[in-house]
Amino acid sequence: MQYQELNEQILKNIGGKENINGLTHCMTRLRFKLKDESKAQTQVIKNLSGVVTVVQSGGQYQVVIGNHVAEVYNEFTELAGLGQGEAAADEPKGILNRFIDIVSGIFTPVINVLMAAGMIKGFLALLTTFNVLDKASGTYLILNATGDGLFYFFPLFLGYTASKKFGGKPFIGMAIGAALVYPSIVAANGGSEALFTVFAGTPIESPVYLTFLGIPVILMNYTSSVIPIIAAAYLAAKLEALFSKLIPRAVRSFFVSFLTLVITVPLVFLIVGPITTWAGLLIGQGLSAAYQFSPIIAGIVIGGFWQVFIMFGLHWGFVPIALNNYATLGYDVVMMAGLATPVAMAGVTLAIFLKTKNRKLKEIAFPAFLSALFGITEPALYGVTLPRKKAFYTTSFAVAVAGGIMGIFNTKVYINGGTGVFALPRFIHPENGIDNSFIGFALASLVAFVLGFAITFFYAYNSKTEDVEEQLETEAPAPLINNEVGQTVLYDLSAPLKGEILPLSAVEDEAFASGLLGKGLAILPTEGKVFAPADGVVSTLFPTNHAIGITTNEGIEVLIHIGMDTVNLKGKYFQPKVAQGDTITRGQLLLTFDQDALVQAGYSIVTPVIVSNTNNFLDIVETDKSDVNNMDTVITVVG
Repeated sequence: MQYQELNEQILKNIGGKENINGLTHCMTRLRFKLKDESKAQTQVIKNLSGVVTVVQSGGQYQVVIGNHVAEVYNEFTELAGLGQGEAAADEPKGILNRFIDIVSGIFTPVINVLMAAGMIKGFLALLTTFNVLDKASGTYLILNATGDGLFYFFPLFLGYTASKKFGGKPFIGMAIGAALVYPSIVAANGGSEALFTVFAGTPIESPVYLTFLGIPVILMNYTSSVIPIIAAAYLAAKLEALFSKLIPRAVRSFFVSFLTLVITVPLVFLIVGPITTWAGLLIGQGLSAAYQFSPIIAGIVIGGFWQVFIMFGLHWGFVPIALNNYATLGYDVVMMAGLATPVAMAGVTLAIFLKTKNRKLKEIAFPAFLSALFGITEPALYGVTLPRKKAFYTTSFAVAVAGGIMGIFNTKVYINGGTGVFALPRFIHPENGIDNSFIGFALASLVAFVLGFAITFFYAYNSKTEDVEEQLETEAPAPLINNEVGQTVLYDLSAPLKGEILPLSAVEDEAFASGLLGKGLAILPTEGKVFAPADGVVSTLFPTNHAIGITTNEGIEVLIHIGMDTVNLKGKYFQPKVAQGDTITRGQLLLTFDQDALVQAGYSIVTPVIVSNTNNFLDIVETDKSDVNNMDTVITVVG
């Protein structure tokens, strides 16, 4: 197995197979459903070679791998003995988390082929616009069927994935989807003179072309639709569960499916379909009206916050609305502004790649630049821009400007499809060809790329202060030689806290206690102050301020982790006095924390102090003192 070592480490630090409720993957991430996320050693997983970062959002524990996630996923499921696409048993807490979980669970399995089909339609639009291909040709017919077939029969695909998500039989969901797009039903919608009209004089006035047991059927165009089949799959799953309880086991296999279909399909045509179609249309028109009211402001706001939406998985909430808009309105404006994000991120990442002298960052930045250019943003977001605040803000600013430009051109996106440079064909009007929408997006993308690159290159990224690793390699002072031990070099680290010295084995966290993260010791603090153990640079300051990483002038990487599980406090009770990238001196106050509040909240305040790059040195020698002040030597690093 190519990724066996990586998968073994992920499985071990995720809490083992017994802690996994389910696992799926998207374009860049392994998406775990864990029984207890606190058992996962998040920082260990983040530090694994082959892992970009870890994101906990929407009830999912997401391990960001990159473009080769599918291969890692396949090997992981084999290693762990999991069924691929296995659904999670536990429901995420909170309405928003549940909504995101449902939407992502339904659309994730089909998103890759959905984008591929959209790209085919987009390139066909380009070829016909420039008269390269005739719409009457057999070539066009076959390629159009390849791209459009998925969208036309989309209810079948969503019937399958939605049924799996809701716990129903996937093929029942597909059967319902097939009924919605059955040729005779589609042909009956407006194919002859209406029998009569219902709701006359209202916004939902509808002609009736057929009846079911004498009840009027309000036919909708369900080809390419989204919301009706999802609602139908949910209803079918509930009916299936009910009938499975009521019907004797001997005849259950036949009658459960029979009754579920014979009840669900008519209900969908009579009630569920029309109501959900009207609801989706109302939502789409409402958002479009808000966009039309001030397209510039809407573009700026949506574009400026799109990175944040991606980080927290909130962009999934826009997917069904956008797809419904394509089916009902013929275009979408909800996700439009966010489509400039990959291009802006590519500009920012390219600037960092060209400026940095940090070899490790260069190795990350260039592949991330290419991925972003072609629409995959996670490697650039989590590996390059997010750890560097100015770069992150620059990307958001560039996308906001691009969104405003699209608003000025009243840009619309007409089909689903690729992102990054592959998004251009999505803005070609199906009938009119290239119009303001295409021009607006092309110009906005160019501006986003140039702005992102220029601001980052000339302002947002300072290689002297941010290239910590390279700076230390080139500027570190020559070590002092200890004459008593020959050429062996000794470096002393002062105690970052006042308190009682404990062995690492006393730490409740197994990753620290076992020395997996590096050698060192632990301190039970007597006051809530953390001091610099040596001269160097703040290489990492966690957003929750519960841990700080320091790289000394001699290249020693020190991690100070205040208490256990204190990340859950999200920064509460912690007050940093320095920022990431700051140059510090031995004994300087780095941050303060309310140790009494931490204890009262039920958290251990035993603080590991470790040398995370232990393997770079001959030995790490801990002090034999039992109590220390902040300027006392507690660790001697033997070089």
